[in-house]
Amino acid sequence: MNYIDRLLAVQPTWRDAVDVLVVAFIIYSILNLIRGTRAMQISIGLMLLASLFFIARAFDFRALEVISGQILFYLPFVVIVLFQAEIRRALASMGANPLLAIFRRHSGHIPYDAIITAAEILSSKKIGALIAIERSQPLRTYEDGAKPVDASLTAELLVSIFMPGAPMHDGAVIVRGNRIATAGSFLPLTPTPDPSLAHGTRHRAALGLSEESDALVVVVSEENGSIAAASEGVLHEHLDRPMLLQLLADRFGAAA
Repeated sequence: MNYIDRLLAVQPTWRDAVDVLVVAFIIYSILNLIRGTRAMQISIGLMLLASLFFIARAFDFRALEVISGQILFYLPFVVIVLFQAEIRRALASMGANPLLAIFRRHSGHIPYDAIITAAEILSSKKIGALIAIERSQPLRTYEDGAKPVDASLTAELLVSIFMPGAPMHDGAVIVRGNRIATAGSFLPLTPTPDPSLAHGTRHRAALGLSEESDALVVVVSEENGSIAAASEGVLHEHLDRPMLLQLLADRFGAAA
């Protein structure tokens, strides 16, 4: 029986259709998670490496088959090591499923103008700042050791927190809805900083958090006063008021 006869003999059921849809959704979710990141390039390289085993078997290359077979055996462990951040982000996004939103307390709308105004004031004075704005994935992990604030978010309060000499100016502010949750939070540094970007710890921390969560992190440079924002592992630099407002609207929705 040839392949065409086998294909015609197949009688798919609704279970097969569901099975295909589930697998397709999983593959789509994985590709969407790593789209536009270095992980996509690594994934392509790993797939080419794995294909060596099947090529060697098809053409009966014994030595290559043995070597590539060993590589294929250890490939799952390599994937776990290389894609730690992506795996953490995927697991966190599962916990942020909209179906589970009823179990989370909802905060008010984020006051975009207060954040942008504070960033502009700090930028004009060349005062460094790091503002992490929570989205669907909670940032409570990074509140350990930080100073609890739990106050309404205003531009004046943000500026006063980051003023040099203030007791909470080190670290990041975590914003949850229309409130400042904590100040002085320490964020994870990106493990793979881009060598072409000459940035300090604040920018690396902003990128690190954006790689591990869906938060948007606003950064004000202490060196030149420029405003940047990190989201989904990408650093958007040299932002002005309209650009930062647009970025906030894209991530959190239009201002109320």
